[in-house]
Amino acid sequence: MATTIDYAKIGLKVGLEIHQQLSVGSKLFCSCQPELFKDEPETTFLRRLRPTQSELGQVDPAAFFEFQKGVKIIYEANHKCACLVEMDEEPPHLLNMDALKVVLTASLMMNMQPVDEVHVMRKTVIDGSNTTGFQRTCIIALDGWIKVGEKVIPMQAASLEEDAARKICTEDEGKTIRYRVDRLGIPLIEVATAPVIYSPLEAQHVALAIGRILRDTGKVMRGLGVIRQDLNVSIPNGALIEIKGVQELELISTVIEYEVQRQLGWIKVKEELHSLGISKDVLKPEFVAVTDVFRESKSKVIRKAVDKNFKVFAVKLAGFAGLLGRELMPNFRVGSELSDYAKFWGRVGGIFHTDEMPNYGITPEEVTKVCKKVNATENDGVVFVADIEENCKDALKAVIERTQEALIGIPTETRTAKDDGTTRYMRPRPGAARMYPETDIPAQAITEELVKNVQANLPEPAERKLARLMKQYTLNEKLSKQIIDSEYATLFEEIVKETSTVTASTVAAFLTETVKALKRDGVTVENVDEKQIKALFAAVDSGTLAKEATADVFSWLAKNENKTIQDATTALGLKMFTEADLEIIVNRIITTNKQVIEQNGKNAFGMLMGIVMKEVRGKATPELVSKILKQKL
Repeated sequence: MATTIDYAKIGLKVGLEIHQQLSVGSKLFCSCQPELFKDEPETTFLRRLRPTQSELGQVDPAAFFEFQKGVKIIYEANHKCACLVEMDEEPPHLLNMDALKVVLTASLMMNMQPVDEVHVMRKTVIDGSNTTGFQRTCIIALDGWIKVGEKVIPMQAASLEEDAARKICTEDEGKTIRYRVDRLGIPLIEVATAPVIYSPLEAQHVALAIGRILRDTGKVMRGLGVIRQDLNVSIPNGALIEIKGVQELELISTVIEYEVQRQLGWIKVKEELHSLGISKDVLKPEFVAVTDVFRESKSKVIRKAVDKNFKVFAVKLAGFAGLLGRELMPNFRVGSELSDYAKFWGRVGGIFHTDEMPNYGITPEEVTKVCKKVNATENDGVVFVADIEENCKDALKAVIERTQEALIGIPTETRTAKDDGTTRYMRPRPGAARMYPETDIPAQAITEELVKNVQANLPEPAERKLARLMKQYTLNEKLSKQIIDSEYATLFEEIVKETSTVTASTVAAFLTETVKALKRDGVTVENVDEKQIKALFAAVDSGTLAKEATADVFSWLAKNENKTIQDATTALGLKMFTEADLEIIVNRIITTNKQVIEQNGKNAFGMLMGIVMKEVRGKATPELVSKILKQKL
């Protein structure tokens, strides 16, 4: 696996699709509140979704793939954030005009041209994330550009669409999926760039610039899961791969780096197979029953399957000895990818292969017997799987087909991003057959008057805001940039205006550096909403909370949702000392440190200040402690 890659030399191309939830008071096609509920559902209902033909009689491959899984979906609902529209028992209401205006605002900030008329389309999605079996989406503007550094990035389109339901869990060995429809219908803006990004780091910078523009509208949600970056990555001799669901901006460059490594790894596998004279005819779906080999196996995994009367089938992969264990990405091998295909197409838990044997309690003797049954030589790899016969054969068929594709190239597909930057097979790439017109919602004209009105009220651009923050709040350039790039730019100014004793730099440092550090330490910062953060600084402003205690209170609120600042200070024992309380403490510390005072004179102040603050930190302000200490000295 390559450690240093010249991305310009290999011809990397990346396009971005940025999705961001909008904060406009209600959902896209009804008046329900766009919020998530945590209580038990008030209503549940069951659905099975099936693919339908397009107007040309075609069936989308991604939809057919989901249908083949044969799953049933249980939906959970609460009346506060879902209605008959989300349940697909009532037609959608008219398009949310506030959401349309936000997308139009962002589009104009990216120099796009609004369409004359908005037509809502249906995009077939039958993985259960939409009760209807499709997602509603509409294009608002086209053909724009933004400048990132010295480079102009073409922006292809800005769309308005509904968010999907959120998956709760998978049950019955994957045959039942639970979704909550509270998130279904929340308005999303989708912004797509042209594939003119040529390095992983450049992709990250472009995503940051787009995110900044979206936040500048002041109408995007903050928190976990409200923004998602999808990546389209391709290299010559490789394939166009769609990677969905990159949650963290910092992960974008890593995801692209790993995807390039994966594709280069498969290209090398293809070259080695060709050098061995391996052809498609040699890689045949000849499945051999090897259950008898494992009748007395000590392997817990195999024994569990055999005891259920499952079968064990194996298949020979000619020329794959040593290749199955080859690493394509960190902790992800050729065998891992074949296993992903087997899981999705064969509904099995995974595969075994000879490059990882002996392992899992499987002995060398058992491996030898399996290899003998499938007539494998030392140059061949062997894959075997335990499940019901139908699943075994479907899984091994998927493995064979993927190895046959390796002789031709890399298949185009959709992959899902993991938290470590690696990706896994998700489904085939969707085709054009998945889109068709929505007949329940009338077209919405974008008039010249509407465009002019939005144009006249465009938000302050980031460059101008940076200069203003530095001047108006006397912030340094670093803090100003951090605020602009954070989710809290608007909240920062609101807090500074609503408080009188808290400095702007204190607020800015907390909302950027402190919150980021807490997140690194595992604090779920998204659980603390803007009202609580405002209340936090209001308490500091009123003198009922020391600014040194803000991180502790914030962390407590993140672990104890829907609680107040008073709840936190009580639980943490952070009741502020009165001036009389502090005088008693200061007198005691002065008395016990008389010798230090006599030896150091005025220089003793700093040492005594440190001693007092260590005892009262979080329960008294440094200013008040300093005042009392100076008086006593």
